[in-house]
Amino acid sequence: MVALPIDTTKYTGIICAVPPVPRLVNRETGQVRVDRETGKTVYAVGLCLMAGTSADVVTVSVPGEPTGVQVGAPVQVRDLVATPWENDGRHGVAFRAAEIKPLSAAPAGKGA
Repeated sequence: MVALPIDTTKYTGIICAVPPVPRLVNRETGQVRVDRETGKTVYAVGLCLMAGTSADVVTVSVPGEPTGVQVGAPVQVRDLVATPWENDGRHGVAFRAAEIKPLSAAPAGKGA
């Protein structure tokens, strides 16, 4: 499936709704998911994406622990993409970002 880039500048606000937690590969063993490119632990963060009078909460995966991200605080998201998926008749959209930081911090790297 193709990852579709999301223009985060179109949102009137992005707030952390659920604190970062490591994503698990296996719940029984507690094995955490590791990003193939960076080798960092993948974290899941619940973000409230607000646009005008509507808001949606989505779970976004990000490599490395998003330092300083707290529930209720505005955040910056770098390189947010949505990837549609289907597996055994189930389907959905997976969200992934290169980085999530508190709004007061400048995002690292280019393209911010």
